[in-house]
Amino acid sequence: MQSIKLTNRYDEEDVTRGYLRSEQVRSTEIEALVDTGATMLVLPADAVSRLGLLVAGYRRVRYADGRTAEVPWVSGVGITILGRETVTNALVEAAGTTPLIGQIPLEELDLLVDPKSRELRVNPASPDAPLLDILSAA
Repeated sequence: MQSIKLTNRYDEEDVTRGYLRSEQVRSTEIEALVDTGATMLVLPADAVSRLGLLVAGYRRVRYADGRTAEVPWVSGVGITILGRETVTNALVEAAGTTPLIGQIPLEELDLLVDPKSRELRVNPASPDAPLLDILSAA
């Protein structure tokens, strides 16, 4: 399990605009499972509720056992892991379910899973900040 901090990025934007004070920004710290088989960040509904995020729509998902379903998703989730920050969307599961950190946030934060210890680590090739790969559009 990995400790992560979640923040309502819309609240942070409202602080910048002068609509909220910084102490009013909703955030929470949770323990999440690093799941390299998952694509996105997956959060339980109770964590999403604490953040005050609204459902933006529904996405079709496939579970490891082959079942498919439509689940809600939210946007504007600030996530901090090992001192690295990004903003992402998250799929929402029932309250009390295990949060999952999937490939998209791992890639955005340039984090690697140590194959022996199964611990999450900062990419040693970019220890100071995430380094993201892009293709030349030329």
